[in-house]
Amino acid sequence: MLRKNSFLELMLVVLLLILTSLPLNAGELSNEKRLDEVAGRGSHVMPFGLEKTTHVFSKTNTGGIQQVLVNEKSDDEQIRLIRLHLSEIAKEFQKGDYSKPEKIHDATMPGLVELKAAKPGQIRIAYKELPDGAEITYSTHIEQLKLAIHRWFDAQLSDHARHAVPGHPHDSSHHHH
Repeated sequence: MLRKNSFLELMLVVLLLILTSLPLNAGELSNEKRLDEVAGRGSHVMPFGLEKTTHVFSKTNTGGIQQVLVNEKSDDEQIRLIRLHLSEIAKEFQKGDYSKPEKIHDATMPGLVELKAAKPGQIRIAYKELPDGAEITYSTHIEQLKLAIHRWFDAQLSDHARHAVPGHPHDSSHHHH
């Protein structure tokens, strides 16, 4: 009888291990599918090559800094395309137009509803060229909007996981433009 119980316990453990590993694998597959979908939609919105660039999202105490940088410093064409795209979307964001991120990520993207609802002047959006790309700085003193920017950055990091990295936290009170 002892032997039968040991076998049943072993089978139960094996069954539990199999069952608990299934959702993880299914989640990984759905995440890979999401990454592929976002990259596909992004290629129709962003003119630069995702494989040739890296998105960097750095949260600040007043919002955040979004950078797109070339992977190969001598890639002048990608630098030009990054600057073209970021300067264009910075102007759109200043007008409250977040349709391009919506096309890439969808309308339910965390933080996007709050950003779209912000009144003119509530979020300062500043574009800046960098030697190896460009950046957009988002700053606000409205806590709800700052948290929306942080959620939006987290969602972009998740959706662009293959082509994005979190930046270092910045103290934007010392960040000069």
